Amino acid sequence: MSHSKHSIDDQVLKNFFLFASLDDTQLSRIKQTMQCRQLQEGEFLFEHGQKAERFFILLTGHIKLIRLSLEGMEKVIEIIRPGDSFAEAIMFMEKQVYPVTAQAIIPSEVLLFENKAFLSILAESFDTCKRVMCDMSMRLRTWLGEIDNLTLQNATYRLVNYLLYQIPIDSKNSCQVSFQIPKHVIASRLSIKPETLSRILQHLTKEGLITVEGKTIHIHNLDRLKLYSQN
Repeated sequence: MSHSKHSIDDQVLKNFFLFASLDDTQLSRIKQTMQCRQLQEGEFLFEHGQKAERFFILLTGHIKLIRLSLEGMEKVIEIIRPGDSFAEAIMFMEKQVYPVTAQAIIPSEVLLFENKAFLSILAESFDTCKRVMCDMSMRLRTWLGEIDNLTLQNATYRLVNYLLYQIPIDSKNSCQVSFQIPKHVIASRLSIKPETLSRILQHLTKEGLITVEGKTIHIHNLDRLKLYSQN
């Protein structure tokens, strides 16, 4: 793991919702405590139970947030993608420790920000407080939706919708998805077993909806796949 100060343009920082309402002076204070960390594949950013003093923005790569069951089985709670912020909600919790472990799926670059510096700015910026509250409300709705997915919808529905989520809005009817994330991690994220994931992919292939070539999934008819997800 390597640490460094990071030179990043102010406008790039302002593209992140957490910093969009900050003035130049406030942004400068944030940058004074900002660090960049390079993670190798499999390296941990933080671990469950560790004191939470920072929040993060992922620049490149993918990071999984995981918990271990009593039996030692890994459950992927969330997959962090470039541009995502994470762990910022913990600064508002009474017990400020990380409730999950963060591990790099592939080599990743992360920006680190000190909670104390950001909290002092929040005390001065009502607009930023509103943005944080709106974001947390949106995330809560997303998590509630995921609870519905996990309890009310079958595994095929979840996988198809996961595939559809990876596809850019302007994609043509025939397109492809490349998995940068190992299939067993995707399976854990969707709360299904890896062998179940493989069986579903085989079924979708027999249906003529997709072709799987290594880490690439070719989608032959996007409209049909969307209809399939509504069954």
